Amino acid sequence: LPFPLPPRDNVLVASDPSLSFREVPMLAIKTILVPTDFSEASETAVKYGKALAEAFGSSLHLVHVVEDLLAHAWAAEVYVASMPSLRDEIEKEATERLGAILTDEERQLLRVTTAIVAGNPFVEIIRYARAHEIDLIVLGTHGRGPVAHMLLGSVAEKVVRKSPCPVLTVRPAQHEFVMP
Repeated sequence: LPFPLPPRDNVLVASDPSLSFREVPMLAIKTILVPTDFSEASETAVKYGKALAEAFGSSLHLVHVVEDLLAHAWAAEVYVASMPSLRDEIEKEATERLGAILTDEERQLLRVTTAIVAGNPFVEIIRYARAHEIDLIVLGTHGRGPVAHMLLGSVAEKVVRKSPCPVLTVRPAQHEFVMP
């Protein structure tokens, strides 16, 4: 550079003389959120979340959102009588599945927090991220076609648009981490 840059906090300056002079911002990723619906896309997101949490020394939050069945017109007619027992059963199964995602060693190493919340998935993911001061959300995306996306909407797209922090979206067929 033809002029010196003023010193700044949270910046790493390349000290290797073979590298060109440049500033690299330091990322402080202390908490990573991986919302899961237990799909293949979510499994991929968990792999990325684990690797990133380990690399940054971050804590990992795994969250499953149980959709409110009464929010769907078809469900209101079918399930009203059995709602409490159905919700308990869904939450019990989700708790078991969340517990099976990581080993005890991984849970301890990554300081894992698991949670099950009820509501609209995109709203609850954003709410959780704000409440727990999440630094990064790693989110699996199904990669549906444009027609399905138009009809169903995309939780991932809504989270990216409204998130209070950066969001990494991953699809199941993307690059896999290779351990050295």
